[in-house]
Amino acid sequence: MLDRIDYALLRLLRKNARLPNKDLAEKVGIAPSTALERVRRMREDRILLGYHAEIAPEAMGVGLQAMISVRLARHSRALVDGFHQHLLGLPEVLACYHVAGADDFLAHVGVRDSEHLRNFTLTAFTEREEVAHIETRLIFEFQRNVELPAREAGA
Repeated sequence: MLDRIDYALLRLLRKNARLPNKDLAEKVGIAPSTALERVRRMREDRILLGYHAEIAPEAMGVGLQAMISVRLARHSRALVDGFHQHLLGLPEVLACYHVAGADDFLAHVGVRDSEHLRNFTLTAFTEREEVAHIETRLIFEFQRNVELPAREAGA
């Protein structure tokens, strides 16, 4: 169970995962050794799953981003799991979500331009027999929220 100190550490790390341990401890009001131990425990307990770099899409040749909704024709475990693995293997897929509702997957993709998007959707989605329908929405702006969800009252 996370206490308020753990939550404060996570909030700071979410905003800046490169924050030195000494600064992390000072901002939370604990000893550096305590901060180090708590962060180590949260890694071991798989609360902290990794540290990631936020990269400017343009630097990687990504000029256009989109969300693609995918509806599968059938829903056997093998088809769903296979399609999920297919998505994770595509370099254009920045994130994928297996969702409930009318659609089965949402894929956040990054491509060079509209021609790349068209060719990608045809090859990666519409040519696959398990895909019944796709819908593409262009992303005008994307910004990650660095805040954590609200804690339960009294936690």
